[in-house]
Amino acid sequence: MSTRTRRTRLLFASALAAAALTLTACDDGQDVRDEGASAGSASTSAPTAATTSSSKASGGTSGGSAGGAAGSSDTTGSAGSSGSNGSSGSTGSKGANGSPGSRGSSGSKDSGATSTRCSVTSTRTTATEVSRPLNHLLLTVTNTGSKNCDLLYYPAVRFGEAQSVPAAYEDSKPQAVVTLAPGESGYASVRLSAGDGSGSNGYTAKSLEVYFNAGANVAAHPSLPAKGVYVDDSIRVSYWQSTMDDALNW
Repeated sequence: MSTRTRRTRLLFASALAAAALTLTACDDGQDVRDEGASAGSASTSAPTAATTSSSKASGGTSGGSAGGAAGSSDTTGSAGSSGSNGSSGSTGSKGANGSPGSRGSSGSKDSGATSTRCSVTSTRTTATEVSRPLNHLLLTVTNTGSKNCDLLYYPAVRFGEAQSVPAAYEDSKPQAVVTLAPGESGYASVRLSAGDGSGSNGYTAKSLEVYFNAGANVAAHPSLPAKGVYVDDSIRVSYWQSTMDDALNW
């Protein structure tokens, strides 16, 4: 091989080596630039994240302030004022001083609110001759039901074939309606005839009908003594009483 030829090959080889070194240097530089760019991007996004976090924190603080403001509004708002001074408070005052209180005070006298009139179906009626006062019959009505019932006014009694019922002693009218709880009894007396014999149109009756008041249409039929009882036109009855003694005063 000639000297010229070897020189040519050496120069070509040197040129190839230089080109390779140049390409390697370019790749390394590009990698360095790429790494720098990536680092720069990361460095740029970090403040953004920090800013976002800061914004969220600021938003949370603002939300807390808004919540605090809402809480203050709930404490002092119109609903609270209405609760202390509204219509329900006024109703309470009326309940203490108004008509409901008055009704409550008279509830014990208004027996119709808790009981009904005594009836034949829920009572037992007896008629008993007594020795004192003379010529008197005692009527006893016992509540056999499960609820309170009222004995109103005075009994309307009919002996035998009588066409009318006797009048009552108006002075015997009690101050309150006689109310019978289950098992309790009420009383009325019947003066059958004048003790001094001053009565007229006397007769002996062997049957008796007792209506609990003049407006009743169903009668009890208590038994009389087998011999009957003597009745004249002086017959009178008392109003219903809560005790036997009160009834026999008439």
